[in-house]
Amino acid sequence: MVIKMKIQTVDIVGLGALGVMYADFFTKKLGKERVRVLADKGRIERYRAETVTFNGKACDFNYLDAAKESRPAELILFAVKYSALEQAMEEAAHLVGEKTILLSALNGIRSEADLGRKFGKEKVVHCIAQKMAAMKEGNAAFCTNPGELALGVLDGGKEENLNVVKTFFDEIGFAYSCPADMRHAMWGKLLCNVGVNQTLALCEGTYRSVQQEGEEREMMKAAMRETILVANAEGVDLTEKDLEDWVAVIDSLNPDGEPSMRQDSKAGRKTEVVLFAGTICELGKIALQRRSMIYLWKRSDKLLKKIQ
Repeated sequence: MVIKMKIQTVDIVGLGALGVMYADFFTKKLGKERVRVLADKGRIERYRAETVTFNGKACDFNYLDAAKESRPAELILFAVKYSALEQAMEEAAHLVGEKTILLSALNGIRSEADLGRKFGKEKVVHCIAQKMAAMKEGNAAFCTNPGELALGVLDGGKEENLNVVKTFFDEIGFAYSCPADMRHAMWGKLLCNVGVNQTLALCEGTYRSVQQEGEEREMMKAAMRETILVANAEGVDLTEKDLEDWVAVIDSLNPDGEPSMRQDSKAGRKTEVVLFAGTICELGKIALQRRSMIYLWKRSDKLLKKIQ
């Protein structure tokens, strides 16, 4: 008789705006003792001393020093910045057991591959945090729309683990969706981020800046169209329809809200420009090199035929 895995506990790594939002949700649904908020000793002392709040209310989280924990995790949700992912993986590595399932709420299209290389692709359920409007100032997190997690499996992931997560989310009323084409969906979110995150960081604006016609809105769309070209070169069929759909999502957000890159630039933190523009530039160069090689191959083939 095969006993199906059932998630009873959740571990959160990272207390940015999304990390606080998810920790608050899971703690209220499961109880404090079933949700571990993992960090190092220094961060935990700071969280306790300064008090983390969500939508104006103090959070009573179960802070635990990851280094001192030994119980293997059932579900780990990573919610750190991409630049902090490597350290976060190292700190949580001893808690990843044979049946541990890993989710990444990080921006971009790289984090799942990193988790897969470190812990095994079969442990990773691909995830997109989308349609939310979450902000954090100091230790105060705010969210007017919690959005959803889009879930799927790619590149060696296990359908069984996806089903375990879906069952768990159904039981606790956690909003999720399962796109028919997960790779397309992940590139769609990147399309959104490359446009709105970078534009508002550069223009120092809120969502209102790109929700109305003008230079900022056109700049955002231009960056999104560059992403479509690179996605197409990568074999992902993004189209103008995807751009229109994501612009509609952006138009529905709180006009006074700000995306993560704008929040980071205001706070003097390192932004994720490398994760957005850097990814597109890197893959764009590869696409151009590939196109040049194809062109040269065709030219060589024609010359050979003439010689023969």
